[in-house]
Amino acid sequence: MVNNKHIATFILGALAGFAAGKYANMSEEEKEKMMNDLKEKANKLKEEAGKTAEQAKDYFSELASKGKEAMKEYFPEAEKWFNDIFGKKENPDTEEQSSATGA
Repeated sequence: MVNNKHIATFILGALAGFAAGKYANMSEEEKEKMMNDLKEKANKLKEEAGKTAEQAKDYFSELASKGKEAMKEYFPEAEKWFNDIFGKKENPDTEEQSSATGA
């Protein structure tokens, strides 16, 4: 049974073979030019990826601060509520001892 994965693998293999054959038939100058072009494109891609990562970081930071402000606006007790749920809990044994001694 042949599925899409097999077809894609065959096509990629055929393209790789064609590219290898074409590269083998290139002159040294053509090979050098092609490698320089590939390096240049890779560097541009790397720069764009870095810029995108910074933009994403800024976006999520802004989203977090705006979300926090919106939460405070629409649910003013949110911070207290989250602290009650997720905040550090005292040890129940310590609470009982402090209430028994009046401390």
